[in-house]
Amino acid sequence: MSAPTGDIGLIGLAVMGQNLILNMDDHGFTVVAYNRTTSKVDDFLAQEAKGTKIQGAHSIEELCSKLKTPRKVMLLVKAGQPVDDFIEQLLPHLEKGDLIIDGGNSHYPDTTRRAKYLEDKGFLFVGTGVSGGEEGARYGPSLMPGGSPQAWPLIKDIFQAVAAKTTDTNEPCCDWVGEGGSGHYVKMVHNGIEYGDMQIMAEAYDIMKNLLGMSYDEMAQTFTEWNKTELDSYLVEITAKVLAFKDTDGKPIVEKIRDAAGQKGTGKWTAISALDLGIPVTLVSEAVFARCLSALKDERVAASKILRGPENVHFSGDKKSFLEDLRQALYAAKIISYAQGFMELRAAGEEYKWKLNFGGIALMWRGGCIIRSAFLRDINNAFKTKPDLKNLLLDPFFTKAIHATLPHYRRVASQSILLGVPVPALTSALSFYDGYRSARVPANLIQAQRDFFGAHSYSTLEKPDVYVHTNWTGTGGRVASSTYNA
Repeated sequence: MSAPTGDIGLIGLAVMGQNLILNMDDHGFTVVAYNRTTSKVDDFLAQEAKGTKIQGAHSIEELCSKLKTPRKVMLLVKAGQPVDDFIEQLLPHLEKGDLIIDGGNSHYPDTTRRAKYLEDKGFLFVGTGVSGGEEGARYGPSLMPGGSPQAWPLIKDIFQAVAAKTTDTNEPCCDWVGEGGSGHYVKMVHNGIEYGDMQIMAEAYDIMKNLLGMSYDEMAQTFTEWNKTELDSYLVEITAKVLAFKDTDGKPIVEKIRDAAGQKGTGKWTAISALDLGIPVTLVSEAVFARCLSALKDERVAASKILRGPENVHFSGDKKSFLEDLRQALYAAKIISYAQGFMELRAAGEEYKWKLNFGGIALMWRGGCIIRSAFLRDINNAFKTKPDLKNLLLDPFFTKAIHATLPHYRRVASQSILLGVPVPALTSALSFYDGYRSARVPANLIQAQRDFFGAHSYSTLEKPDVYVHTNWTGTGGRVASSTYNA
């Protein structure tokens, strides 16, 4: 039997798997492809992979037998139980030191669990975020690998070769993230920021359509122009294309789409993790809740016939000036969204003992992924200049940028509220900013209330580490309840 020649195996021949295999083949790597429905392997080899070096396998055993050691097998299958099932099917055909890679959208605690399970058996495991959709997988995704540190030298050449490259420096949008589930955690936060970006753009669209009375062509042209400014990004670019797209009858397709947004859970996971860590990732959380509200379509239709809003919902001022306000508000909200995202990453790194490179993460997101945008270069520079930067808003570049946008941002938020257009993500981000810049917030009253009704105690400005209880009514006694954080 001839010596195995496969550089890496890949399980899962849906469109992402096929495209990533073709990408690897383009860069000179020999890939062995397998799918549970083996007819897909034959179809792939006969069609998309025809004329390439790609090899097929009709069983897990055959797949592993065709790989050079240490073997590297990547899974691009549905997150959850299927990943665990394939791991168990692979193990009898692998040797200690071999590597399994999960490239799906797995929840980071599952990745942490799998890494420990396999490392304890002498194997290596990597959970990698893969962003960029079908096109990214084919021509250059953003890759966010984390897990067993010894695995990185085994996959570095492959991953950095197939990853997207930054347009200015040609650096690969892929680097080692850290141990355990850190790679999938970074991808989760990426997706949370994606939720926020999409929501603030949807709110801008709503303002354009319902306050300013703009046509779809006018809105598409506006987003096209915005993409030549600080808002230069993939999502702004495709928003322009989506708004301009017409159905066969000449009407915009967007207008015909039911206004009930779906979600697969990564935004929710981001919000839940932020709550667990005590980090105020308000914009992403509001974006998740906005999708939940959108799903109540029938209730909203019924409520619209009963509940009243402002009588006149059209903006009466200068439209061109207000559009500039809106552009600046979007820019400010994006800065705040990324600031919150990196706050969450910092807290997770401290909680799980991950040594995260925040500048490197910004670099990974600069190309190939859904949230890629020009200003990620500025985020990369901010963390390069000061790796221990507590908050992106405190970097001089972003401090100056946010200060310039605020008058515009406040006009958009106030006009939207006055005229009854829902802007939950835009307003929550602005409220976060105003709270974060406040040396004192009204939480002292909350602490007093808690102590009044529950004897929860409080600390004072003079002695922040000493907790005391006040007998507010004269009948409550001197004993306080125990102090804890839920």
